[in-house]
Amino acid sequence: MGVAGLAGCARGRPRLNVYNWSNYVAPDTIANFEREFGVRVRYATYESNEEMLAKVLSGNSGWDVVFPTHNRIPPMRQYGLLAPLNHTRLPNLPNLEPRFQSPPWDPHLEYSVPYMWGATGIAYNRSVAPAPAAWADLWSARLKGRITMLDDPEEVLGACLLKLRLSYNSTDDASLRRAEREAIAQKPLLRAYLNAEFRDQMVAGDILVAHSWATTAQQAIDAAPQLAFAYPAEGFPLYADNAVVLRESRRAELAHEFINYLLRAPVAAAIVETSRTATANGAAQTLLPEALRRNTTLFPSAETLARGQWIATMPSATQRLRDRIWTEIKSA
Repeated sequence: MGVAGLAGCARGRPRLNVYNWSNYVAPDTIANFEREFGVRVRYATYESNEEMLAKVLSGNSGWDVVFPTHNRIPPMRQYGLLAPLNHTRLPNLPNLEPRFQSPPWDPHLEYSVPYMWGATGIAYNRSVAPAPAAWADLWSARLKGRITMLDDPEEVLGACLLKLRLSYNSTDDASLRRAEREAIAQKPLLRAYLNAEFRDQMVAGDILVAHSWATTAQQAIDAAPQLAFAYPAEGFPLYADNAVVLRESRRAELAHEFINYLLRAPVAAAIVETSRTATANGAAQTLLPEALRRNTTLFPSAETLARGQWIATMPSATQRLRDRIWTEIKSA
């Protein structure tokens, strides 16, 4: 038998292709699934919805399971990218927290299963005094060169809109142009626009304040206790990342097995403990150590959550304007 034949034997097991956000599984999550189900998983990560969508929009990406944010699900359905889910293959769905069993973006979970949720706010070094407590604080000259904003058009425009006491989900052209002016005015203060990469810079003390997803902030806080996180006074966005099966997948049955596996309470709890994410799995939350259940960065109080706004799906004309504005901000 030639080398090619030997390689073919090694590749004999079914393969599932999973494309997920970074730091969204425990170190042994994938290996345990492979061992239990006798399969191989090709697992890769991305840092933005745009990065993921650029791969899957062709309908010939090779991926089976991806994890879009909730407001990307309606357009992905519209473009015919998602396969309908078979609930009989997902017996662990009742483990979801009640509010995620009928979410506004997919009330019957026809195409998506909520996986992790979170919010966006401000990560900061406790040496900054007074501590930032509002979006407006991210325009302070005292932070020049020691601050980053997310490399995400939705998030940056949203923060600017909230600073102006406007809706995060504004579709009004004049409001969006006001937000653009705020972002351009802030640019001279910024070290960079960064997503997950800011975490190590905060831990090292190179930057003092960062526009941050709560889960990334918690990962930084775990590594450097001098860091903290604030939910801004003007309000903040809420998001939920969801497991979906792509319509192009030829491994739908195995894809369902994988999603159902992630829905197991012990599996989901282990992911939260290692990745510091807020799970949509209510059964898993009961298995977490008390200190983690009481972590107000990952699991803010009902009073804090009342200031949150679920990110909306934008009308196509508004999305085109937002994309154009982002290009103008980046090139300003």
